[in-house]
Amino acid sequence: MRPLQIATPSDVPRLQRLVERSVRALSEGYYTARQVESALRYVFGPDTRLIADGTYYVIEGDAGELAAAGGWSHRRTLYGGDQAKGADDSLLDPAVDPARIRAFFVHPSWARRGLARCLFEQCRAAAVAAGFRTLELMATLPGVPLYRALGFTAAEPTVTELPDGEVLPMVRMSRPLP
Repeated sequence: MRPLQIATPSDVPRLQRLVERSVRALSEGYYTARQVESALRYVFGPDTRLIADGTYYVIEGDAGELAAAGGWSHRRTLYGGDQAKGADDSLLDPAVDPARIRAFFVHPSWARRGLARCLFEQCRAAAVAAGFRTLELMATLPGVPLYRALGFTAAEPTVTELPDGEVLPMVRMSRPLP
C-alpha cells in the first residue's frame, strides 16, 4: 500500500470506479439497490473542486488501484459529487462556520483496515491548521458507525429526494475541534 497523497485531476477516472464499488458493496443492508443506483446517478461521485483545492486525498492499494479516498472542505457544499453541486460553493469563515468532511469512500476489499481513520486524521489536522473549530458532514447510513467512532454526534436525520423519486436517508453530524 502506498501512503496517503493529495488527489490530482488524473485520479478522477479511478475515483469514479472507487465510488461505484464502495457504494454498491458497502451500502448493502442499508439502502435498496434502487436507492444505490439513484444515489450514484444524482449524488455520489468525484468532486473536482475538492481536488482543485488540494483538500482531497487518496490511498493506493498494492496493485495501484485506489483503496480509499476522502477529504475536507472550506466551502459551503456539504456533500455530493460534481453532478450534485449547487450554485453556492463559496468559502466558509473558520471563525463561525464548520469545515466539511467530504466524500469518504473505501474499496470493499480494503474496508475496516483503518484507511478511513487515516484519511480523517489528515483532514482533521488540515482543518485545525486552517483555523476551523468544528467539523460537519452528511453521513450515509453505512458511514454513521464510522463517524460516531471518530467522535461525531448526530445532529439530525434527513431524507434527500432524488430527481427520479427515490429517497436517500442520511444523517447530518458534527464534531468540535480542539
